[in-house]
Amino acid sequence: MSANEIILKDRKFLSVTGVKDVNAFTEESVILTLETSSLVVRGETLHISKLDLESGEVDVDGKVNSLQYIKENQDKSFLKRLLR
Repeated sequence: MSANEIILKDRKFLSVTGVKDVNAFTEESVILTLETSSLVVRGETLHISKLDLESGEVDVDGKVNSLQYIKENQDKSFLKRLLR
């Protein structure tokens, strides 16, 4: 199991490691798949500035308002509601 690390600087720059995939992204949300959960980033004018799935690194610029972990078994129903 790989660990993940989150670095948030001034709510304007987010760096996440341990990312397996990007499920969805808009200017208001980015949904990242981690080893056993998903991470939902909500904010304004979000932009993925770095995406390297081989190393598991994702950087997001913009205004970050919230970060939320979603357990693996909750992912599918939550994502259905979120992406409607």
